[in-house]
Amino acid sequence: MINAGWYPADNIGLLIAVVFAFGGGAQVIAGCLEFFGGNTLGFTGFTAFGAFWWSLALYLLFFHKGVAPAFAGWYFLLFGTVSLALWLGALNESRALQFFFLNITVSFVLAAFGHWFNSTVCIVLGGYATLMLAAVSIYLAFAAIVNESHERIVLPVGAPQ
Repeated sequence: MINAGWYPADNIGLLIAVVFAFGGGAQVIAGCLEFFGGNTLGFTGFTAFGAFWWSLALYLLFFHKGVAPAFAGWYFLLFGTVSLALWLGALNESRALQFFFLNITVSFVLAAFGHWFNSTVCIVLGGYATLMLAAVSIYLAFAAIVNESHERIVLPVGAPQ
């Protein structure tokens, strides 16, 4: 919401708290559970993004001073590359999961471009892509919970082809 321009950056405190607890902590725990369930894609995705969120929060809190924006762009491109690999790995998964990984790849690339070229347009577009990503994530979570509890597909996620 901050990158999309809905709220000013001085609201970052709440975002950092959510990033540490949910973005970092919960995702790393979910990744560990996916590992024990034998789901390599889930393990890699959850732990990589959990690590991203923790590193982003640490960067924003303690380490951002003196970092050139172009250098931060490489940080975002690194995670965009990881996301691209996960998207390729998800091509035999549900359409919603494929869209998730494609969307997060686009979000990271837009963040990288925004930092490299000091482009507010790329940052704002990346913010909107991230909001779409959040909506897809919530839908995927709802679908997993509802479909499993009803033992049938109530919320479709698009069968892989």
